[in-house]
Amino acid sequence: MRLHHVAIIASDYPRSRDFYTRVLGLPIIRETFRAERQSWKLDLALDGGVQIELFSFLNPPPRPTHPEAAGLRHLAFAVASIEAEVARLQTLGVAIEPVRTDPNTGKRYTFFADPDGLPIELYEH
Repeated sequence: MRLHHVAIIASDYPRSRDFYTRVLGLPIIRETFRAERQSWKLDLALDGGVQIELFSFLNPPPRPTHPEAAGLRHLAFAVASIEAEVARLQTLGVAIEPVRTDPNTGKRYTFFADPDGLPIELYEH
């Protein structure tokens, strides 16, 4: 039917919470501390009802490779203007790769990483 959510485990929950809410500007739906797991769960909103679930767990293992590990390769966010988003993120200290053009669609895109090194793509819509 449609994508409902993407789940991300953060190694440093406060740092990742700040990144996804302040740097990326994603609105908080709810934040819950799950005492039985000693774990936070932060639900973040995207257009169309899609959500990102940000979790904290004690001592999660690191990502084995970047970005070719089995499983999720990267998150991609559609943006209206690559230049505007790159400029905004750079003012917040985010290192951005050079903008490239998709040879199949002619659309421009770029990558950067979240605090745990998860690749994030901006794709001009």
